[in-house]
Amino acid sequence: MKARVVRIGNSRGIRLPKAVIEQCHLHGAVELEIQQGQLVIRSATKPRADWSQAFAQMHRRGDDRLLDQDTAPPSTWDRKEWRW
Repeated sequence: MKARVVRIGNSRGIRLPKAVIEQCHLHGAVELEIQQGQLVIRSATKPRADWSQAFAQMHRRGDDRLLDQDTAPPSTWDRKEWRW
């Protein structure tokens, strides 16, 4: 796939096809990096960035229990070998 460098005001830019943006999950801010003469563009947001807040909120609501907790008794391995 080829793209053309175009003038954008006093700068230059590259238009990326929508399919490329969607496949790379590029939304909002991106990180640019030069690696051995190549331009690497990646999403600046981390996929699990807000998970700790979501888990804390689930815990406050009491919504952080295992769904099969009452139906699956712990195995011998669970009781004797499992370590946190």
